[in-house]
Amino acid sequence: MDVHGRIREVLAETIREELAPEHQQLSTEDLIKALRQRGIIDDVMKELKFITDVNEKEGTSAPKPSTHFVDREPPVLKKTNIDPTRRYLYLQVLGGKAFLEHLQEPEPLPGQVCSTFTLCLHFRNQRFRSKPVPCACEPDFHDGFLLEVHKDSLGDGSKMVDATTMLSICDPVHMVLIKTDTFGETTLVASYFLEWRSVLAAENGVTNVAVELLGVGTESKVSVGVLNIRLEMYPQLNKVLSPEVTNTQFSLERQKTAEKERLFLVYAKQWWREYLQIRPTHNARLVKIFAQDENGVNRPVCSYIRPLRAGRLLDTPRQAARFVSVLGYERAPVIGGGGGKQEQWCTLLAFLCRNKGDCEDHANLLCSLLLGFGLEAFVCVGTKAKGVPHTWVMTCGTDGTITFWESLTGHRYIHRPINPDDPPVVEQPKPLYPYRTIGCIFNHQKFFGNCQPSDAVEICVFDLHDESKWKPMSGEAIKSVCSPGTTSSVPPFPPLCASALDAAVASNEIEVQLRVLVSEHRKDLGLSTVWDDHLSYLLSPALAAYELERTTSISAGNEEFQDAVRRAVPDGHTFKGFPIHFVYRNARRAFATCLRSPFCEEVICCRGDQVRLAVRVRVFTYPESACAVWIMFACKYRSVL
Repeated sequence: MDVHGRIREVLAETIREELAPEHQQLSTEDLIKALRQRGIIDDVMKELKFITDVNEKEGTSAPKPSTHFVDREPPVLKKTNIDPTRRYLYLQVLGGKAFLEHLQEPEPLPGQVCSTFTLCLHFRNQRFRSKPVPCACEPDFHDGFLLEVHKDSLGDGSKMVDATTMLSICDPVHMVLIKTDTFGETTLVASYFLEWRSVLAAENGVTNVAVELLGVGTESKVSVGVLNIRLEMYPQLNKVLSPEVTNTQFSLERQKTAEKERLFLVYAKQWWREYLQIRPTHNARLVKIFAQDENGVNRPVCSYIRPLRAGRLLDTPRQAARFVSVLGYERAPVIGGGGGKQEQWCTLLAFLCRNKGDCEDHANLLCSLLLGFGLEAFVCVGTKAKGVPHTWVMTCGTDGTITFWESLTGHRYIHRPINPDDPPVVEQPKPLYPYRTIGCIFNHQKFFGNCQPSDAVEICVFDLHDESKWKPMSGEAIKSVCSPGTTSSVPPFPPLCASALDAAVASNEIEVQLRVLVSEHRKDLGLSTVWDDHLSYLLSPALAAYELERTTSISAGNEEFQDAVRRAVPDGHTFKGFPIHFVYRNARRAFATCLRSPFCEEVICCRGDQVRLAVRVRVFTYPESACAVWIMFACKYRSVL
């Protein structure tokens, strides 16, 4: 576990022993001999598994790239495949300091649940997660991450990228710090883009950096704490660059980015002036060209969208909509009153790591996933009832059908415009969607401002080719600042991760906790509790059907469920059932919510003759450890009139 420490001790001892008599020079061989004698080299070799026979066996697949693995407190460090044809960056987090908000935190007692920090990383399509450490003024982060910088895929296995080539790889390491409190609620603490290329100019290919993390949202100028990070290249570089070269490259990139952003800003101002000249009332429309991310940086809205493929984690666009809807909804926190909405459009990594976000975060993710599934999708910016600003997603079918997708619920609505010029006799379609006005729509390549006489959604015509209805922005201008790799201020999108939850285990845990809570609650009311396991099991098909209906809008299997329940409930008995749905796994919180419903309370607090209770929990897991939790309480009793 602590190879570095042991090697240091042995070397210090060897130098003391060997160098004392005559001050001779110790060669590398002497030191290695000393390590070998004490068996340390053998230990290390056992830990590492080198793969050298990459080119020996023809047609063998290369070893798996080192992506993240889910950590349930492993007793020893995992063995990692180190492939000699790849260049790696070994990033060690050696602890944190000056997290002043946690200055007063008492040391957690053994076994006591405490708030924890978790560090999430994303680099070139690889994602990692540190082990959770207790929140403290000096959090005890000790984790190493092996990030693959470059894989030489041209078949020439001996050719290894040199420092100059790596200097052109401008992807930063995106680090997101999450705090999880004792109830499992997550908060976004900091989001930081680490410039790792300074290691290319470091002596011995190793450099230590102290990274100051700043807060998010309203606190984006306030320091949260400092992380000590050590960067090292594997295999070592033959030739390191001079600091002048790396600094020149960084300043050139910054200038290029700043120039592109300046030109886009000039263009956006000109576009806005023209838009206002169409009608002065356009000033009141929700046309959003820029939005602030969690670090308070203003970025073009189109840069928050990118076609995102979910691999094999999601199968259909509707399943993607269901996944986005079970991610938690939370408005960006505002300190103090004022009632104003704090704007914070999160980067995708920050949204996924804390597993919850505002409606804009949900809409951006859903739009990206629908684009990945090959649909023409846009994010719509407008208002709901009472003029509350809102964002949702829209897809345009090849036949002209316009579908609205509500990212917070997964509901879909077909849009049929009302024609205001029709005579009053003509029956108009009644809109079912909750949207009132629409100011603009955008995706990763296009941006349109609504310039129809009225911005009411119900009479809006979505003919995007008609410039008298929708004023477009230049695709070239958007591409110059929003396509991946154009500017360093647009962070790359992370891939989605499979769920780390075991659905069956989670379902059982919640069910056991709910049984205890129900029994205790009934005991307080002076009622005894008898559970009917058979009836509990029969509730499963209903929960599966509810989830299927949420995902596909098709309900199936209801006849069998009703038939089974009729058989399980004898003549003269009454059956009552109450299903409810949550997106969190906290049994106590769910139970408290259930009791607020009079229908549910009627089931849980049922009195009568031969009362039998049943409860069934079914957790449906989605990527990113999001989950839909369905709970059904039921009771049967003899009806006495």
